[in-house]
Amino acid sequence: MTTILLDPPATRNRLIAAMTGEGLRLFFPLAALHAALWPLLWVFLWSFGLPLASVTTPGQWHAQEMVIGSFGAALIGFLTSALPEWTETPRLHGRPLFVLAGLWGLARIAGLVGFEPTIVVAALTDQAWLLFLLAYVLLLSWRRRTTGFLGFAALLGALALSAGGMRLAMLQGDFDAGETAIRFGAFAFLGLLGLALARITVPVTNLILDPSETTSPYRPHPGRVNLAPGLVGLLLIAELAGLSEPVRGYLMIAAGAAFLDRVAEGFVGREAFRAELAALWLSSALAGAGLLLAGLSHIGLPLPFVGALHLMLMGGLGLGVLAVLSIAGLLHTGQPLVFAASTRIAILLMLGAVLLRVAPEFIPGLSLPGGQHGLAATGWALSLALWLKTYLPLLWSSATRASESC
Repeated sequence: MTTILLDPPATRNRLIAAMTGEGLRLFFPLAALHAALWPLLWVFLWSFGLPLASVTTPGQWHAQEMVIGSFGAALIGFLTSALPEWTETPRLHGRPLFVLAGLWGLARIAGLVGFEPTIVVAALTDQAWLLFLLAYVLLLSWRRRTTGFLGFAALLGALALSAGGMRLAMLQGDFDAGETAIRFGAFAFLGLLGLALARITVPVTNLILDPSETTSPYRPHPGRVNLAPGLVGLLLIAELAGLSEPVRGYLMIAAGAAFLDRVAEGFVGREAFRAELAALWLSSALAGAGLLLAGLSHIGLPLPFVGALHLMLMGGLGLGVLAVLSIAGLLHTGQPLVFAASTRIAILLMLGAVLLRVAPEFIPGLSLPGGQHGLAATGWALSLALWLKTYLPLLWSSATRASESC
């Protein structure tokens, strides 16, 4: 991969223009930076607490900041870049992206230290960018007279409902309602992951199999393209309706099986083990395994739900986000789809961090060096720091603005 450095000396205007050329150039680095720093601060500096959280539960702030904060920034960058590409409409750029970043960032300031007096402000700013994305999807769908993006709209609505529910639970001191909202948001994001993988896995696979793009050697089974997000949608309905744990457990198992079925899309020969493709099917595998284990815990097996939740989110969703950041980061800056050694190391570090985080949940009494989850937080942060080191010079370079090949 060719590394393109910022033009020295880079003027302020040129840097701003490069940062806001499209959504992913601004929000992918924000997502990686936030996702790397927040767990480190929470584990090593705050010792799993938050200095200004006296009534609210630090663990629920953690879930809010990772799901709505870190993954939310990646979602903004992805949708504001991918939707215009899919609909052949102009991209958002410049000031609107800074406004979105400001709304997203205000809530993150509150979450950094658990500043309870700003819960309402943080809730409103998160709702503002979430509802903007929902309106954006619906507007482009209406302009193109297509129903192909309504799944994104429905799951964005569910994510907005979850974010609002988490903040309301914090205000009311209702721990159980907060846990329900966290599950709802986690499942909504897994549904969005399923939709994203359904749209990007096939073109990425074909690009790997035939870099000339003159043929399409791989075609998926059409019946399972949206099976995983569809079953996640049923699970969300069950959560919203307050159905019993066994019912929700069986739906989790079904959704997990659908994600595991997507792993078969990676069976394309030895190219399946190329990092660019392996990261995608491994994301489906971890999401599916997490959902499966969570479902089994709900129907009575002695399995830790928290461990399963981290496997599906930190593993499935985290690795999926890293894969999307890496693939789109190359193609939207005119680079060949070949991960640098640092990117492959970042993927391995993230997989190691996931294993270190969930192992103590499934092996009671397991003691790891570095204290509780210290190694996991370190590996996770190093993974994202490597991504930033590799991709920030590409994304924030004015030389790559006209080099997109995606």
